[in-house]
Amino acid sequence: MTGMTLALSKGRIFDETLPLLAAAGIVPADDPENSRKLIIGTNRPDVRLVIVRATDTPTYVQYGAADIGIAGKDVLLEHGGAGLYQPLDLNIARCRLCVAVQKGFDYAAAVRPGGRIRVATKYISSAKAHFAGKGMHVDLIKLYGSMELAPLVGLADAIVDLVSSGGTLKANNLEEVEEIVPISSRLIVNQAALKLKRDLIQPMLDAFAGAVRA
Repeated sequence: MTGMTLALSKGRIFDETLPLLAAAGIVPADDPENSRKLIIGTNRPDVRLVIVRATDTPTYVQYGAADIGIAGKDVLLEHGGAGLYQPLDLNIARCRLCVAVQKGFDYAAAVRPGGRIRVATKYISSAKAHFAGKGMHVDLIKLYGSMELAPLVGLADAIVDLVSSGGTLKANNLEEVEEIVPISSRLIVNQAALKLKRDLIQPMLDAFAGAVRA
């Protein structure tokens, strides 16, 4: 395709990207929440959107199936960012990657050097790096669903997960004990596309940057 393809995920990232797209003069033809279409046209014939799972966005951009995309820093940390140019923090979909435990669990004692804990997470790379920096052993258990359940049923001592308001933790008798990294969504660009389609991509990057500053 000679035009430009933008990879987006449904939900919060899509909703919070709409004003940025509008700043670049782009209006989606459909709402992915109400449409089964995975490829969505826009008011511009040279721009289309592909709707992908959030964790897949960097892969679509890395391999050139999409020219640009919007992905959370949490996803990019796990992906590694190979083959991607990350020119802009969009300051949307903000939250934080945290360690949480059941209330009453002595986390300070558990994470002393030489200690060992079991941690449930889908952010294996980020969790591994975080606990390695403490000089302790960690058994990582990969989960895809509700992390909050793991400490409650004895599957894990702690979880590493995204936290926004903290309401879900509180409702399940968990508490945040450590912030690993603040998270927001980034604009990512395929490096080859940036060279080959600069006349299409650069104006969008400039419009997004202007909207973020505003």
